Amino acid sequence: MKGTIKAHGHYFCSEHCIRKYEEEHGISRDDDYCPSCEVETAWYKEKLTIAVLATVAIVIISYMIPLLNPFFDAFVDYFSMIWWAILVGFFVGGFIDYFIPRSYIKKYLSKHRKRTIVYSVIFGFIMSACSHGILAIAMELYKKGASTPSVIAFLLASPWANLPITFILFGFFGLKAFFIVISAIFIAITTGIIYQYLERNGMVECHEHSESDEVEEDFSIRDDIAKRWNDFNFTSRNLRDASAGIIRGSWSLSKMVLWWLLVGMIMASVARAFIPHDLFVEYMGASFIGLVVTLAFATIIEVCSEGSSPLAFEIFNQTGAFGNSFTFLMAGVATDYTEIGLIWGNIGKRAALFLPLITVPQILVLGYAFNILL
Repeated sequence: MKGTIKAHGHYFCSEHCIRKYEEEHGISRDDDYCPSCEVETAWYKEKLTIAVLATVAIVIISYMIPLLNPFFDAFVDYFSMIWWAILVGFFVGGFIDYFIPRSYIKKYLSKHRKRTIVYSVIFGFIMSACSHGILAIAMELYKKGASTPSVIAFLLASPWANLPITFILFGFFGLKAFFIVISAIFIAITTGIIYQYLERNGMVECHEHSESDEVEEDFSIRDDIAKRWNDFNFTSRNLRDASAGIIRGSWSLSKMVLWWLLVGMIMASVARAFIPHDLFVEYMGASFIGLVVTLAFATIIEVCSEGSSPLAFEIFNQTGAFGNSFTFLMAGVATDYTEIGLIWGNIGKRAALFLPLITVPQILVLGYAFNILL
């Protein structure tokens, strides 16, 4: 769930993340410096490679054995729905990784104002990392001076309102995905504002200083964008470098995200093929009890946001309860014990405990409303 490669006093998910950290902090390195080499030395040891090979083997076996044909049909159906969304999402993620500096985010997340929450949600929307990668980014931003409410809003907005995952959600749910994204943004904003109230009254932990010493007040994102645009020469070499940078970012994102997505598709295909429809309707139907069961299910299952998408769609596909699918997606973030644990360890126990207390009621109310209206 968190990075496993130790470098510069932090844990990172990949060598690519380390290089980005070094570039942003002006850290020089030797050409031979490779902290991840001790962890992953060969391509066949990477999670993505193992997941792809295992998935291909499972799909081939399910095609050859008649008893497993329902799994094959379900998996192919899922893949046909979202392959385009995966490609677009990874491209957008690579573009963001290459062209959006982290300094833009740090500029606005240290303020203790209501608009800071809006900025946090916007930056959460444009971030391209998966939910687990977002945890590391958020904790790093907190250490650099981001306020507690802005970090919480950033965490809540990123998994389901970020651009790459938005494309995947539209691949599954069609236009109904708008309700998921908009509701995720709404919950992130309201929770952030509530945290600001708690922070002002000393009910959650916060930085002793009100503004980060490392934020340059005269730094203008608009001026920086204009300068970058004017400095960029549209030569064949620069275009090749930009294309290579986007590809590197996309590949790094795919290594973090794609294997989780494959796991989720396999789990959802198994559910569709072998779990009776009546069980879904009875225990996860469009009722308050069904919402509570779905909430408990989401709390227990430890799957990355990308892997949860197929499972959430299968709940909707089997029961027609869109609110339950929404609850499954959002509750997986709001009640995630890794996220709560990291907030507990890096910010404080009160900030961690208030997360489910504030978010879960909102999720249940919206989920119940979606079951009635959609």
